[in-house]
Amino acid sequence: MEILSSYNLIIGASVIIILSFWFTGLSKKTNIPSVLMLIVLGVVLKFAMDYFVGEEIDFRPSLEILGTIGLIMIVLEAALELELKREKLIPILKSMAIALIGLVASAWVAALILHYAVDGMSMTSAWLYAIPLSILSSAIIIPSVSGLGDKKKEFHIYESTFSDIMGIMMFYFMIGGLDPEHAVGAGEFALTTVLTIIIALVASYGIILIFQKIKSQAKLFLLIAVLLLLYAIGKKFHLSSLIIILIFGLVIANVKLFFPGKTAIFLEKDKIDQIYHELHIITLETAFVIRTFFFVIFGLTIVLSSLVSISVVGISLLIIASIYAIRFVILRIFIGKDIFPQLFIAPRGLITILLFYSIPKEGQIENFESGILLFVIIATSLLMTWAMIKDKKKIGTILDDIDDEVQQRNEAEDVLNEQEALEERNDEIKQNEISEDKDNGFPSTEH
Repeated sequence: MEILSSYNLIIGASVIIILSFWFTGLSKKTNIPSVLMLIVLGVVLKFAMDYFVGEEIDFRPSLEILGTIGLIMIVLEAALELELKREKLIPILKSMAIALIGLVASAWVAALILHYAVDGMSMTSAWLYAIPLSILSSAIIIPSVSGLGDKKKEFHIYESTFSDIMGIMMFYFMIGGLDPEHAVGAGEFALTTVLTIIIALVASYGIILIFQKIKSQAKLFLLIAVLLLLYAIGKKFHLSSLIIILIFGLVIANVKLFFPGKTAIFLEKDKIDQIYHELHIITLETAFVIRTFFFVIFGLTIVLSSLVSISVVGISLLIIASIYAIRFVILRIFIGKDIFPQLFIAPRGLITILLFYSIPKEGQIENFESGILLFVIIATSLLMTWAMIKDKKKIGTILDDIDDEVQQRNEAEDVLNEQEALEERNDEIKQNEISEDKDNGFPSTEH
C-alpha cells in the first residue's frame, strides 16, 4: 500500500525517535516513565493505522527480535555502569537477596492466584505465566531513578539487573520441566550456571585482548555482533546466555578487579578505557532506539477491550496487591523504615512482555487474558510515577524548609551583627567622650 511505502516508514520511524527523545526529557521533569508515553503513542498509532490501512498487521515476530536485542543492550548498559568495589559488596549482596526473594515469593503467590482464578490453568503453566509478572523492569527503572540519591539509585540498578537475569534463568528452568526427556535438575542447572560464568570470563578476556589490538575505527558494532553471537550460541546449548553479557560488561568496567596483578600483563589500560567509553555510548544509544520501537510496537498490539473485563481487573489487582505486600515485608527486613519511594519502584515491562511471548505452546492456556499482562504493567508503572512525583515534592519541601531555616539564621545573624556593631559604636563614643574630658582637665568619671 502507498501509505506503507518506504519513505513513509522512514518518516514515521524518524518522528517516533524524535518523540521518544522528547519523552525522555519530559520524563525527567514529570517523573512519568517514558515507556508509558511510548505505549500510549503505539495505541494512538494503532487507531490511525486501523483508520488509514484497515487490515491487521502482525507485529509479534518483530517484538520478539527487538525484545531479545533490547534485553541484551539493557543488561550490557546496566553492567557497564556497575562499579564493583569492596565497600559496595554488602549493598550488592543485599540487592541480590532482595531481588531473588522478591522474585520467588511474588511468582509463587501470583502462580497460586492464576491457578485458582483461571480455568484450566495447571500449576506448571501458572508458574510460567507468573514469573514474567514478577520480574522488575530494568528498562523502566534504570532511566527513571537518575534523580534519586546515589545509594537508592545504585540499589535499584543492582536489584532490577539481578531480577532480570535471575527471572530469565528461572523462566527457562521452568520451561525445561515441560519436557520430561530434556528436564534439567537443580544440580545440573547450578553446574550449567557455573560453567557459563567460567566461559564468560574466558571469552571476556579473549575479546578484550583481540579488540585492543584492532586499529580500525569501526569496531564497536563488530564487538556487539560478537556478543550477540555468543548469546545466540549459548541459547542453542541451553546456557544462561544473559550471564555472558553481564559478565563481559562487568569485566570491561572493572578490569583491575577481575584481572589483578600478572593476569593483566597483556592488557593495555588506555585502550581498554577507550573501548569502555565508546562501547558505553554505543550501548546507551542502541538500547534507547530498540527500547523506543519495542514499546511503540507493543502499544500497536494492545487490545484495549481486554482491560474492561471484570475477571482481568480482579486477577490483576490481586497480583498487584501481592507484589507490594511482599515487597513491603522484604524491604522492611533488609532496609528498615526508609523504604519510600523504593517500595513502589517495582514496574513490569520489557522482560515481562518478552517472556510472555516466549511461553511454549505446551504451556499456553487459551483462557488466560492477555489484558492481565497489560493491566499489571500499566498499574505498576503508574504507581512508580506517583511515588517518584511525591518523593520529588517531598525533597522540594525539605529543601524549602532548609532554605527557610538558613534564611532565618542569616536574618538572626544580621540582627546580632547589627547589635554588636551598635554596642561597639556606643563604646567608641563613650571612650571618645572620656578622652575629651581628660584633655580638657575635667576629672574622669571612671572608677
